[in-house]
Amino acid sequence: MIISQDELKKITSAKCANIYDYLGLHKCDGGVVVRAYICDANVCWVVNARTGEKTQMQKLDSSGFFEAFFKSKRVAFKHYFEVEDYRGNIRRVEDCYAFEPTLSDYDVYLIGKADDRKIYEKLGSHFRKINGVEGVSFAVWAPTARRVSVVGDFNEWDGRYNQMRPVGDTGIWEIFIPNVKHGDKYKYEILSANNDTPFVKIDPYAIRFEPAPNNSSIVWNLGKHKWKDGAWLKKRQSSNWAEKPISVYEVHLGSWKRNVAEGFRSLTYVEIGKELAQYCKEMNFTHVEFMPLSEYPFDGSWGYQVTGFYAPTQRYGTPEDFMEMVDILHQNNIGVIMDWVPAHFSRDDFALAGFDGSCLYEHEDPRLGANPDWGTLCFNYGRSEVSNFLMGSALAWFDRFHIDGLRVDAVASMLYLNFSRSEWLPNKYGGAENLEAIEFLKRTTSAVHSQFKGAIMIAEESTTFEGVTKPVEQGGLGFDFKWNLGWMHDTLDYMKEDPLNRKYHHNKITFPSMYQFNEKFMLVYSHDEVVHGKSAMVGKMGAFDWDDKLANLRALYAFMWFWPGKKTLFMGDEIAQSNEWYYADSINWSLLEYDAHKSVQSVVRDCAKLYLQDEKLAQNDFNPIGFSWINADDANYSVYSFLRYCTDGKTAYAIICNFTPVKREAYGVGLPFEGVWKEVLNTDALCYNGSGEGNCGKVKASAKMPMNNQPCGVLLTLPPMSTIVLKGVRSIARKYTNRKKSIK
Repeated sequence: MIISQDELKKITSAKCANIYDYLGLHKCDGGVVVRAYICDANVCWVVNARTGEKTQMQKLDSSGFFEAFFKSKRVAFKHYFEVEDYRGNIRRVEDCYAFEPTLSDYDVYLIGKADDRKIYEKLGSHFRKINGVEGVSFAVWAPTARRVSVVGDFNEWDGRYNQMRPVGDTGIWEIFIPNVKHGDKYKYEILSANNDTPFVKIDPYAIRFEPAPNNSSIVWNLGKHKWKDGAWLKKRQSSNWAEKPISVYEVHLGSWKRNVAEGFRSLTYVEIGKELAQYCKEMNFTHVEFMPLSEYPFDGSWGYQVTGFYAPTQRYGTPEDFMEMVDILHQNNIGVIMDWVPAHFSRDDFALAGFDGSCLYEHEDPRLGANPDWGTLCFNYGRSEVSNFLMGSALAWFDRFHIDGLRVDAVASMLYLNFSRSEWLPNKYGGAENLEAIEFLKRTTSAVHSQFKGAIMIAEESTTFEGVTKPVEQGGLGFDFKWNLGWMHDTLDYMKEDPLNRKYHHNKITFPSMYQFNEKFMLVYSHDEVVHGKSAMVGKMGAFDWDDKLANLRALYAFMWFWPGKKTLFMGDEIAQSNEWYYADSINWSLLEYDAHKSVQSVVRDCAKLYLQDEKLAQNDFNPIGFSWINADDANYSVYSFLRYCTDGKTAYAIICNFTPVKREAYGVGLPFEGVWKEVLNTDALCYNGSGEGNCGKVKASAKMPMNNQPCGVLLTLPPMSTIVLKGVRSIARKYTNRKKSIK
């Protein structure tokens, strides 16, 4: 016996600081010693891989600890073990302690700098072939742990076996375990610095998990899917999305549609990919945005309390199924955006919280590390390994799964230290800005845009923080778009009013134009507006009569699609679903049996089509000279009229909204040039279940009737509770410069 009893006890009680100092092959006085620690081993032989010579090892502990001494001048020889278990079965076992670290010095350097843009290929579990031996490497960051082991299906979930080695002073532990199989479940067993009771945690970098209650990480090989979306990705690379029509359909995958014939189950990734691609094409949506699909334990969190930042949730299929869904959507020219949640994470004890027994991913001080609104923990962005973990998550979704964009959730809560907190700590300058979070966001948007051309980053940001959509090199955060939550609240507050009272709230519609071009805004009616007693969209319409509510909603959607900015609409809103959204239910598609609901869907479809077909209109979404009011002051009639100009210098749209139940005859509207203007949309048309009032499809503007500070004018019939859209084309194109004004 070469090893001492104290050393043996440390190993068999799993309290050894660096197991690699003992297991495997080591030089000793007079020769070399080989040690093995293998579960379920009754007898063990060490086999010289070159000569085939077998030597039975001495069993030093009944748990499966073996040792053999060789009088040899050779410091090392290639070997493996032959093991007989207690059932008499004999198997070959490679020595996992005979392999060099799978992380290079350069890997460690990049990880330490928080600048490893493919950290997900280093940490976590990965299939590798080393020295002709196939197996899986495991690496995890747990800097204050005394010991970390991989436990799983391959070692009877016993932390005494497959103890990992620390990689220098990086806080990373790693091991290569031969013969681990695709689909094997595993976790990390950790012995913390201040407690002798080990605990288990999932792999933060795992790509697949099993369902609750066990929530184990799963070893998974992603190399199976054959992508067919090359044409889409090539087109995406050259797309300037700021000048493209973008109409986003926001979807909660589990409740968009359910299979009634099979127990009302949710659709799988592949099923929804096929159906959603067809639906988005029919409705002229350019992108679908999924509420978070990173792994999460509690259905009721809707995915916003994440435990697996690199893994598509197992609820709807495998990671390959997720790939197939994205592939199908891309082949149908539908982009894929996913909600991403780097602002906070759940307190579940099997995940990131207190990961190695210390506050590792979160701040130790609850004034920094806890979110009181959501009962979650906040990331410590100032810790390089944490910011690298999150940035790697963002990049991995683009790299592995070919998504096209991330909608970053709750950005405001990241930007401000005093966000929704009565007690908070100021930054080093005494301010409320979270300087570390700001730098993290800048690094992430920069990394995404440099690595993946044409990728979209969208901020859900509810404050007046300056420069959210400015480029990082100009001092901004680098997002492509920002949700316009102010516009959303103002328009809905206005529409909730009784039409007779709307004249007293006229400025709610006009005020957003004051800041419309401060950022690159995306107009949005999201899931947040149709839950928790807020009512469905149609229920928010202030009219008392049901038909009038639907008319209001049609008019509002047309107003939305022709107001400057990109568009996002939550599922079910397009069919005027009458009940609030519920994550465990399905959209009530049977409502489309009724013309009243089908009419709202038709308005959304046709508005999105007009917007999609005229790219020169979308090119001016963020150009101030592409928008002007015709009349913003008609509060008494609750009528709004404005112009949208296209970049060709000759095409313009006039949008007139009448938000009262009163028909307006001979209503004067100023127009920028004379000639025929086509009525390309009228939300009160018969085809939309309206009254059929309108202007017979076209009007003629006359220079003899200038009004509203415009050189020409026309008298219109404004149907009640409606939006009409006129399209005019100059006979001679005006000289037009599509200049961009500087945006503060």
